[in-house]
Amino acid sequence: MSTAPKSDFLHVLQERGFIHQCSDLAGLDEKALAGGLTGYIGFDCTAPSLHVGSLLPIMLLRWLQKTGGKPIVLVGGGTTRVGDPSGKDESRKLLSLDDIASNKLALQRVFASFLRFGEGEALLVDNAEWLTNLNWIDFLREVGRHFSVNRMLAMDSVKLRLERDHELSFLEFNYMCCQAYDFVELSRRFGAALQMGGSDQWGNIVTGIDLGRRMGTPQLYALTTPLLTTASGSKMGKTARGAVWLSRELLPVFDYWQFWRNCDDGDVGRFLRLFTELPMGETARLEALGGNEINEAKKVLATEATAMVHGRDEAERAAGTARQVFEHGAASADLPSVTVTREEFAGGIGVLTAFQRAGLVASTSEARRSIKGGGLRVNDAVLTDEKAVLGTDDLRDGAIKLSLGRKRHVLLRPS
Repeated sequence: MSTAPKSDFLHVLQERGFIHQCSDLAGLDEKALAGGLTGYIGFDCTAPSLHVGSLLPIMLLRWLQKTGGKPIVLVGGGTTRVGDPSGKDESRKLLSLDDIASNKLALQRVFASFLRFGEGEALLVDNAEWLTNLNWIDFLREVGRHFSVNRMLAMDSVKLRLERDHELSFLEFNYMCCQAYDFVELSRRFGAALQMGGSDQWGNIVTGIDLGRRMGTPQLYALTTPLLTTASGSKMGKTARGAVWLSRELLPVFDYWQFWRNCDDGDVGRFLRLFTELPMGETARLEALGGNEINEAKKVLATEATAMVHGRDEAERAAGTARQVFEHGAASADLPSVTVTREEFAGGIGVLTAFQRAGLVASTSEARRSIKGGGLRVNDAVLTDEKAVLGTDDLRDGAIKLSLGRKRHVLLRPS
Protein backbone atom coordinates (compact mmCIF):
# COMPACT_ATOMS: atom_id res chain seq x y z
CA MET A 1 0.00 0.00 0.00
CA SER A 2 1.73 3.19 -1.20
CA THR A 3 -0.11 5.58 1.14
CA ALA A 4 -0.81 5.40 4.86
CA PRO A 5 -4.03 3.56 5.75
CA LYS A 6 -7.08 5.76 6.25
CA SER A 7 -8.91 3.44 8.65
CA ASP A 8 -8.04 3.52 12.35
CA PHE A 9 -7.77 -0.27 12.38
CA LEU A 10 -5.08 -0.64 9.74
CA HIS A 11 -3.33 2.56 10.83
CA VAL A 12 -2.82 1.10 14.31
CA LEU A 13 -1.72 -2.27 12.97
CA GLN A 14 0.76 -0.75 10.54
CA GLU A 15 2.41 1.69 12.95
CA ARG A 16 2.74 -0.96 15.65
CA GLY A 17 4.21 -3.60 13.35
CA PHE A 18 1.42 -6.19 13.19
CA ILE A 19 1.12 -6.57 9.42
CA HIS A 20 3.08 -9.20 7.51
CA GLN A 21 0.81 -10.06 4.58
CA CYS A 22 -2.59 -8.89 3.39
CA SER A 23 -4.56 -10.17 0.42
CA ASP A 24 -5.80 -6.67 -0.53
CA LEU A 25 -4.64 -3.95 1.86
CA ALA A 26 -6.33 -1.10 -0.03
CA GLY A 27 -9.63 -2.97 -0.29
CA LEU A 28 -9.54 -3.96 3.38
CA ASP A 29 -8.71 -0.39 4.37
CA GLU A 30 -11.72 0.88 2.44
CA LYS A 31 -14.01 -1.68 4.08
CA ALA A 32 -12.68 -0.90 7.57
CA LEU A 33 -13.11 2.84 6.91
CA ALA A 34 -16.75 2.27 5.95
CA GLY A 35 -17.33 0.81 9.45
CA GLY A 36 -18.69 -2.47 10.75
CA LEU A 37 -15.74 -4.65 9.75
CA THR A 38 -16.15 -8.15 11.18
CA GLY A 39 -13.06 -10.30 11.44
CA TYR A 40 -12.09 -13.52 13.13
CA ILE A 41 -9.24 -15.76 14.23
CA GLY A 42 -9.49 -19.46 14.96
CA PHE A 43 -8.06 -21.14 18.06
CA ASP A 44 -8.15 -24.90 18.49
CA CYS A 45 -8.91 -26.31 21.93
CA THR A 46 -5.66 -28.25 22.30
CA ALA A 47 -4.72 -27.05 25.81
CA PRO A 48 -6.42 -25.60 28.92
CA SER A 49 -4.94 -22.19 28.16
CA LEU A 50 -3.17 -20.16 25.51
CA HIS A 51 0.42 -18.98 25.95
CA VAL A 52 2.11 -15.72 25.02
CA GLY A 53 2.79 -17.08 21.53
CA SER A 54 -0.94 -16.49 20.94
CA LEU A 55 -0.87 -12.89 22.13
CA LEU A 56 -0.17 -11.43 18.70
CA PRO A 57 -3.42 -12.70 17.14
CA ILE A 58 -5.35 -11.90 20.33
CA MET A 59 -4.13 -8.30 20.13
CA LEU A 60 -5.36 -8.14 16.52
CA LEU A 61 -8.87 -8.94 17.76
CA ARG A 62 -8.55 -6.44 20.59
CA TRP A 63 -7.48 -3.62 18.27
CA LEU A 64 -10.28 -4.52 15.85
CA GLN A 65 -12.78 -4.01 18.66
CA LYS A 66 -11.13 -0.85 19.96
CA THR A 67 -11.26 0.74 16.48
CA GLY A 68 -14.95 0.03 15.97
CA GLY A 69 -14.92 -3.41 14.33
CA LYS A 70 -16.50 -6.64 15.51
CA PRO A 71 -14.15 -9.49 16.49
CA ILE A 72 -15.12 -13.15 16.40
CA VAL A 73 -13.21 -15.71 18.40
CA LEU A 74 -13.65 -19.01 16.61
CA VAL A 75 -12.89 -21.93 18.91
CA GLY A 76 -12.21 -25.17 17.13
CA GLY A 77 -14.48 -27.64 18.84
CA GLY A 78 -14.70 -29.32 15.44
CA THR A 79 -11.24 -28.77 13.97
CA THR A 80 -9.52 -29.86 17.19
CA ARG A 81 -10.90 -33.32 16.44
CA VAL A 82 -8.96 -33.24 13.16
CA GLY A 83 -5.64 -31.62 14.10
CA ASP A 84 -3.80 -28.81 12.32
CA PRO A 85 -0.64 -30.18 10.64
CA SER A 86 0.94 -26.72 10.29
CA GLY A 87 4.43 -26.62 11.75
CA LYS A 88 4.28 -30.19 13.01
CA ASP A 89 6.43 -33.18 12.08
CA GLU A 90 3.90 -35.64 13.42
CA SER A 91 0.19 -35.90 14.08
CA ARG A 92 -1.20 -34.05 17.05
CA LYS A 93 -2.54 -36.17 19.87
CA LEU A 94 -6.27 -36.66 19.43
CA LEU A 95 -8.14 -35.38 22.47
CA SER A 96 -11.33 -36.80 23.96
CA LEU A 97 -14.54 -34.83 23.54
CA ASP A 98 -14.55 -34.14 27.29
CA ASP A 99 -11.02 -32.70 27.13
CA ILE A 100 -11.96 -30.51 24.17
CA ALA A 101 -15.04 -29.20 26.00
CA SER A 102 -13.00 -28.51 29.15
CA ASN A 103 -10.30 -26.69 27.19
CA LYS A 104 -12.94 -24.62 25.40
CA LEU A 105 -14.33 -23.33 28.70
CA ALA A 106 -10.82 -22.47 29.89
CA LEU A 107 -10.09 -20.53 26.67
CA GLN A 108 -13.28 -18.53 27.11
CA ARG A 109 -11.95 -17.25 30.43
CA VAL A 110 -8.69 -16.17 28.75
CA PHE A 111 -10.46 -14.23 25.99
CA ALA A 112 -12.69 -12.47 28.52
CA SER A 113 -9.55 -10.64 29.71
CA PHE A 114 -9.00 -9.07 26.30
CA LEU A 115 -12.40 -8.59 24.66
CA ARG A 116 -15.86 -7.32 25.56
CA PHE A 117 -18.51 -9.95 24.92
CA GLY A 118 -22.24 -9.36 24.86
CA GLU A 119 -24.96 -7.82 22.75
CA GLY A 120 -23.36 -6.02 19.81
CA GLU A 121 -19.87 -6.85 21.05
CA ALA A 122 -17.37 -9.65 20.38
CA LEU A 123 -18.65 -13.14 19.62
CA LEU A 124 -17.28 -16.51 20.63
CA VAL A 125 -18.34 -19.19 18.14
CA ASP A 126 -17.55 -22.92 18.00
CA ASN A 127 -17.06 -24.46 14.55
CA ALA A 128 -18.46 -27.72 15.90
CA GLU A 129 -21.86 -26.08 15.30
CA TRP A 130 -21.56 -26.74 11.56
CA LEU A 131 -18.66 -29.17 11.08
CA THR A 132 -20.10 -31.94 13.23
CA ASN A 133 -23.45 -31.79 11.42
CA LEU A 134 -22.08 -32.09 7.88
CA ASN A 135 -23.13 -34.96 5.68
CA TRP A 136 -19.88 -36.24 4.18
CA ILE A 137 -21.23 -36.97 0.69
CA ASP A 138 -22.98 -33.61 0.52
CA PHE A 139 -19.82 -31.87 1.73
CA LEU A 140 -17.74 -33.58 -0.97
CA ARG A 141 -20.21 -32.59 -3.69
CA GLU A 142 -20.89 -29.02 -2.57
CA VAL A 143 -17.54 -28.02 -1.07
CA GLY A 144 -14.90 -30.64 -1.84
CA ARG A 145 -15.21 -30.20 -5.59
CA HIS A 146 -13.75 -26.69 -5.25
CA PHE A 147 -10.44 -27.92 -3.80
CA SER A 148 -7.47 -28.81 -5.99
CA VAL A 149 -5.37 -31.66 -4.61
CA ASN A 150 -2.43 -30.28 -6.60
CA ARG A 151 -2.64 -26.98 -4.74
CA MET A 152 -3.21 -28.71 -1.40
CA LEU A 153 -0.04 -30.75 -1.86
CA ALA A 154 1.87 -27.54 -2.57
CA MET A 155 0.77 -25.95 0.73
CA ASP A 156 3.62 -25.48 3.20
CA SER A 157 1.78 -27.34 5.97
CA VAL A 158 1.65 -30.42 3.70
CA LYS A 159 4.76 -30.01 1.55
CA LEU A 160 7.21 -29.54 4.43
CA ARG A 161 5.84 -32.58 6.22
CA LEU A 162 6.17 -34.76 3.12
CA GLU A 163 9.64 -33.42 2.25
CA ARG A 164 10.84 -34.57 5.66
CA ASP A 165 9.42 -38.06 5.00
CA HIS A 166 6.94 -37.67 7.84
CA GLU A 167 3.54 -39.27 7.51
CA LEU A 168 0.50 -37.07 6.95
CA SER A 169 -2.79 -38.74 7.74
CA PHE A 170 -5.88 -38.35 5.59
CA LEU A 171 -7.54 -36.86 8.68
CA GLU A 172 -4.98 -34.02 8.86
CA PHE A 173 -5.04 -33.55 5.10
CA ASN A 174 -8.67 -32.48 5.47
CA TYR A 175 -7.86 -29.77 8.05
CA MET A 176 -7.43 -27.04 5.46
CA CYS A 177 -10.81 -27.95 3.95
CA CYS A 178 -12.45 -27.49 7.35
CA GLN A 179 -10.65 -24.19 7.97
CA ALA A 180 -11.58 -22.85 4.54
CA TYR A 181 -15.20 -23.86 5.05
CA ASP A 182 -15.21 -22.05 8.43
CA PHE A 183 -14.57 -18.80 6.56
CA VAL A 184 -17.57 -19.42 4.30
CA GLU A 185 -19.85 -20.25 7.24
CA LEU A 186 -18.76 -17.22 9.27
CA SER A 187 -19.30 -15.00 6.25
CA ARG A 188 -22.80 -16.35 5.75
CA ARG A 189 -23.82 -16.40 9.41
CA PHE A 190 -22.16 -13.27 10.80
CA GLY A 191 -20.90 -11.26 7.84
CA ALA A 192 -17.24 -11.98 8.61
CA ALA A 193 -15.08 -10.51 5.85
CA LEU A 194 -11.62 -10.87 7.37
CA GLN A 195 -9.65 -13.82 8.69
CA MET A 196 -6.44 -13.07 10.56
CA GLY A 197 -3.67 -15.25 11.91
CA GLY A 198 0.04 -15.94 12.05
CA SER A 199 2.15 -16.08 8.91
CA ASP A 200 2.12 -19.89 9.01
CA GLN A 201 -1.65 -19.75 8.33
CA TRP A 202 -1.44 -17.70 5.13
CA GLY A 203 -2.02 -20.62 2.78
CA ASN A 204 -5.00 -21.90 4.77
CA ILE A 205 -6.57 -18.45 4.96
CA VAL A 206 -6.28 -17.60 1.25
CA THR A 207 -7.69 -21.06 0.48
CA GLY A 208 -10.75 -19.91 2.42
CA ILE A 209 -10.92 -16.74 0.34
CA ASP A 210 -10.81 -18.80 -2.85
CA LEU A 211 -13.49 -21.16 -1.56
CA GLY A 212 -15.69 -18.21 -0.64
CA ARG A 213 -15.33 -16.77 -4.15
CA ARG A 214 -16.32 -20.10 -5.65
CA MET A 215 -19.29 -20.48 -3.30
CA GLY A 216 -20.63 -16.96 -3.81
CA THR A 217 -19.70 -15.10 -0.63
CA PRO A 218 -18.97 -11.35 -0.68
CA GLN A 219 -15.28 -10.36 -1.00
CA LEU A 220 -13.17 -11.88 1.76
CA TYR A 221 -9.79 -10.71 3.05
CA ALA A 222 -6.70 -12.21 4.69
CA LEU A 223 -4.23 -10.57 7.06
CA THR A 224 -1.32 -12.23 8.84
CA THR A 225 1.23 -11.19 11.44
CA PRO A 226 4.98 -11.83 11.14
CA LEU A 227 6.58 -14.87 12.72
CA LEU A 228 7.63 -13.56 16.11
CA THR A 229 10.91 -14.61 17.66
CA THR A 230 12.87 -13.00 20.46
CA ALA A 231 16.12 -11.13 19.90
CA SER A 232 17.95 -14.29 20.95
CA GLY A 233 16.21 -16.22 18.15
CA SER A 234 13.93 -18.34 20.34
CA LYS A 235 10.26 -18.88 19.61
CA MET A 236 7.92 -16.46 21.35
CA GLY A 237 6.04 -18.07 24.22
CA LYS A 238 8.55 -20.83 24.88
CA THR A 239 11.28 -20.83 27.50
CA ALA A 240 13.68 -23.42 28.84
CA ARG A 241 11.13 -24.00 31.59
CA GLY A 242 8.19 -24.49 29.23
CA ALA A 243 5.30 -22.42 27.90
CA VAL A 244 4.47 -19.00 29.33
CA TRP A 245 0.76 -19.53 29.92
CA LEU A 246 -1.88 -16.80 30.06
CA SER A 247 -3.82 -18.65 32.76
CA ARG A 248 -2.89 -18.03 36.39
CA GLU A 249 -3.80 -21.64 37.15
CA LEU A 250 -0.87 -22.75 34.98
CA LEU A 251 1.53 -19.88 35.65
CA PRO A 252 1.58 -17.58 38.71
CA VAL A 253 1.00 -13.90 37.98
CA PHE A 254 4.42 -13.01 39.41
CA ASP A 255 6.13 -15.44 37.02
CA TYR A 256 4.21 -13.91 34.12
CA TRP A 257 5.36 -10.43 35.15
CA GLN A 258 8.92 -11.72 35.45
CA PHE A 259 8.82 -13.16 31.91
CA TRP A 260 8.35 -9.69 30.47
CA ARG A 261 10.74 -8.05 32.96
CA ASN A 262 13.49 -10.46 31.88
CA CYS A 263 13.13 -9.90 28.13
CA ASP A 264 16.17 -9.06 26.02
CA ASP A 265 17.06 -5.37 25.76
CA GLY A 266 16.61 -5.61 21.98
CA ASP A 267 12.98 -6.71 22.34
CA VAL A 268 11.72 -3.94 24.62
CA GLY A 269 10.51 -1.45 21.99
CA ARG A 270 8.91 -4.05 19.76
CA PHE A 271 7.15 -5.72 22.70
CA LEU A 272 5.85 -2.38 23.98
CA ARG A 273 4.30 -1.67 20.57
CA LEU A 274 2.80 -5.13 20.13
CA PHE A 275 1.74 -6.16 23.64
CA THR A 276 0.72 -2.92 25.34
CA GLU A 277 -1.58 -0.04 24.44
CA LEU A 278 0.79 2.70 25.50
CA PRO A 279 0.82 5.67 23.09
CA MET A 280 3.46 5.43 20.39
CA GLY A 281 5.26 8.50 21.72
CA GLU A 282 5.66 6.85 25.13
CA THR A 283 6.87 3.57 23.64
CA ALA A 284 9.46 5.50 21.63
CA ARG A 285 10.66 7.29 24.76
CA LEU A 286 10.98 4.04 26.69
CA GLU A 287 12.70 2.28 23.79
CA ALA A 288 15.31 5.07 23.61
CA LEU A 289 16.42 4.57 27.22
CA GLY A 290 19.95 3.25 27.48
CA GLY A 291 22.20 1.66 30.05
CA ASN A 292 20.55 0.64 33.31
CA GLU A 293 17.55 2.86 32.48
CA ILE A 294 16.32 0.20 30.06
CA ASN A 295 15.34 -1.80 33.15
CA GLU A 296 12.74 0.87 33.94
CA ALA A 297 11.28 0.34 30.46
CA LYS A 298 11.18 -3.40 31.11
CA LYS A 299 9.26 -2.86 34.33
CA VAL A 300 6.71 -0.73 32.48
CA LEU A 301 6.41 -3.44 29.81
CA ALA A 302 5.97 -6.14 32.45
CA THR A 303 3.30 -4.22 34.34
CA GLU A 304 1.35 -3.17 31.23
CA ALA A 305 1.47 -6.65 29.65
CA THR A 306 0.44 -8.30 32.94
CA ALA A 307 -2.40 -5.83 33.48
CA MET A 308 -3.78 -6.78 30.06
CA VAL A 309 -4.19 -10.41 31.13
CA HIS A 310 -4.56 -10.40 34.91
CA GLY A 311 -5.85 -6.91 35.68
CA ARG A 312 -4.17 -3.73 36.92
CA ASP A 313 -4.30 -4.66 40.61
CA GLU A 314 -2.55 -8.01 40.07
CA ALA A 315 0.05 -6.37 37.83
CA GLU A 316 0.85 -3.70 40.42
CA ARG A 317 1.03 -6.38 43.12
CA ALA A 318 3.53 -8.36 41.04
CA ALA A 319 5.60 -5.19 40.48
CA GLY A 320 5.54 -4.51 44.22
CA THR A 321 6.63 -8.06 44.96
CA ALA A 322 9.55 -7.63 42.56
CA ARG A 323 10.60 -4.43 44.34
CA GLN A 324 10.53 -6.20 47.69
CA VAL A 325 12.47 -9.20 46.48
CA PHE A 326 15.05 -7.55 44.22
CA GLU A 327 15.50 -4.06 45.60
CA HIS A 328 15.06 -4.76 49.32
CA GLY A 329 16.16 -8.41 49.45
CA ALA A 330 13.03 -9.53 51.28
CA ALA A 331 10.79 -12.53 50.83
CA SER A 332 7.17 -11.91 49.86
CA ALA A 333 3.99 -13.86 50.35
CA ASP A 334 3.11 -13.11 46.71
CA LEU A 335 6.04 -15.14 45.36
CA PRO A 336 5.20 -18.47 43.67
CA SER A 337 5.13 -21.24 46.25
CA VAL A 338 5.22 -25.00 46.46
CA THR A 339 4.15 -27.10 49.42
CA VAL A 340 5.62 -30.20 51.02
CA THR A 341 4.13 -32.18 53.87
CA ARG A 342 4.94 -31.28 57.46
CA GLU A 343 6.28 -34.80 57.87
CA GLU A 344 8.87 -34.10 55.16
CA PHE A 345 9.83 -30.87 56.89
CA ALA A 346 10.12 -32.63 60.23
CA GLY A 347 12.36 -35.32 58.75
CA GLY A 348 14.34 -32.84 56.66
CA ILE A 349 14.26 -32.40 52.89
CA GLY A 350 17.47 -32.39 50.86
CA VAL A 351 18.29 -29.18 49.03
CA LEU A 352 18.63 -30.98 45.70
CA THR A 353 15.13 -32.39 46.06
CA ALA A 354 13.76 -29.07 47.32
CA PHE A 355 15.00 -27.08 44.31
CA GLN A 356 13.75 -29.73 41.89
CA ARG A 357 10.36 -29.84 43.64
CA ALA A 358 10.16 -26.05 43.38
CA GLY A 359 10.70 -26.26 39.61
CA LEU A 360 13.82 -24.11 39.71
CA VAL A 361 15.93 -26.93 38.29
CA ALA A 362 14.95 -29.80 36.04
CA SER A 363 17.00 -32.44 37.88
CA THR A 364 19.20 -32.98 40.90
CA SER A 365 22.25 -33.06 38.61
CA GLU A 366 21.31 -29.59 37.34
CA ALA A 367 20.99 -28.48 40.97
CA ARG A 368 24.51 -29.77 41.70
CA ARG A 369 25.93 -27.83 38.75
CA SER A 370 24.12 -24.67 39.87
CA ILE A 371 25.49 -25.05 43.41
CA LYS A 372 29.04 -25.36 42.08
CA GLY A 373 28.47 -22.17 40.08
CA GLY A 374 27.08 -20.33 43.10
CA GLY A 375 23.67 -19.96 41.48
CA LEU A 376 21.38 -21.32 44.21
CA ARG A 377 20.38 -19.51 47.40
CA VAL A 378 18.39 -20.45 50.48
CA ASN A 379 16.84 -17.51 52.31
CA ASP A 380 19.14 -15.23 50.25
CA ALA A 381 22.29 -17.04 51.38
CA VAL A 382 24.44 -18.72 48.71
CA LEU A 383 24.12 -22.51 48.93
CA THR A 384 27.48 -24.29 48.96
CA ASP A 385 26.67 -27.75 50.38
CA GLU A 386 24.75 -30.07 48.06
CA LYS A 387 24.12 -32.42 50.99
CA ALA A 388 22.42 -29.76 53.10
CA VAL A 389 18.99 -30.59 54.51
CA LEU A 390 16.17 -28.10 55.01
CA GLY A 391 13.78 -28.33 57.93
CA THR A 392 11.63 -26.35 60.32
CA ASP A 393 14.64 -24.41 61.60
CA ASP A 394 14.98 -22.83 58.13
CA LEU A 395 11.44 -21.45 58.04
CA ARG A 396 11.12 -17.67 57.86
CA ASP A 397 7.57 -16.41 58.36
CA GLY A 398 6.30 -19.89 57.57
CA ALA A 399 8.33 -20.53 54.40
CA ILE A 400 11.81 -21.09 53.00
CA LYS A 401 12.86 -18.83 50.14
CA LEU A 402 14.63 -20.75 47.35
CA SER A 403 16.34 -18.73 44.63
CA LEU A 404 17.95 -19.49 41.28
CA GLY A 405 20.18 -16.57 40.39
CA ARG A 406 18.74 -13.16 41.19
CA LYS A 407 15.50 -13.38 39.27
CA ARG A 408 13.75 -16.66 40.05
CA HIS A 409 12.35 -17.31 43.51
CA VAL A 410 9.94 -19.85 45.02
CA LEU A 411 8.70 -20.20 48.58
CA LEU A 412 8.79 -23.72 50.03
CA ARG A 413 5.98 -24.11 52.55
CA PRO A 414 4.85 -26.91 54.87
CA SER A 415 1.26 -28.02 54.29
